Amino acid sequence: MHRFFTNEIQTGRAVVRGDDVKHIAKVLRLKRGDAVQLCDGCGNECDAAVSEILSDAVTFETAPWRRANTEPDVSVTLFQCLPKAGKMETIIQKCVELGACAFVPVQSERCVVVLKPPYEGRIERWQRVSEEAAKQSRRGVIPKVSLPVALDKLDLAPFDTALVAYENEHAVSLKAALREDCGRRVAIVIGPEGGFSEAEIAKLSAKGARTVTLGTRILRTETAGMAMLAQIMYEVEP
Repeated sequence: MHRFFTNEIQTGRAVVRGDDVKHIAKVLRLKRGDAVQLCDGCGNECDAAVSEILSDAVTFETAPWRRANTEPDVSVTLFQCLPKAGKMETIIQKCVELGACAFVPVQSERCVVVLKPPYEGRIERWQRVSEEAAKQSRRGVIPKVSLPVALDKLDLAPFDTALVAYENEHAVSLKAALREDCGRRVAIVIGPEGGFSEAEIAKLSAKGARTVTLGTRILRTETAGMAMLAQIMYEVEP
């Protein structure tokens, strides 16, 4: 069943606007009475039926709202150092599917890509990727993509646990770290193609982050976050 997000909600009625209107009318060719699911982006969903299709809005009749059962018990934020080419879109798409709740692009010492302001166009595109992945995977929220931040400015204080994938860590595995009490607010920090410098690892450790190994094989930057997220969800979800 097709799924759409909206925050224009009244009792028994909801309205979808924006790009989804054209998609509903011209691509999906939905008609009056066709069934969909709506989500408010805050973890609530409902069954709905098309009531009216206009050029700039689609109105739905809604059944009672309920909590979506697709959100994980743990809230994971991915701090991803900027990768080359279009890898960030793939990272966001797949990590939304896996259950990430937020993304923070990070500028670090060895990043090949250097983002310069204004950032809005790039962030808007990444946010659209997040929304489409949330629809496809039936998420109850649309994970937010924040503005880029320098590694030195990372704020890890709000998290119960912050984990850094580091190829020179050999003692503490991700599995072992997760089997301790990691809490419900987890940050994972992934370096760029060239990895983190020792000085950067020292700064992250000073902020309370813990380095972990993902195994004997070196993963690409676009793989590491997905691997960590999948293991976290496996460990904490019922």
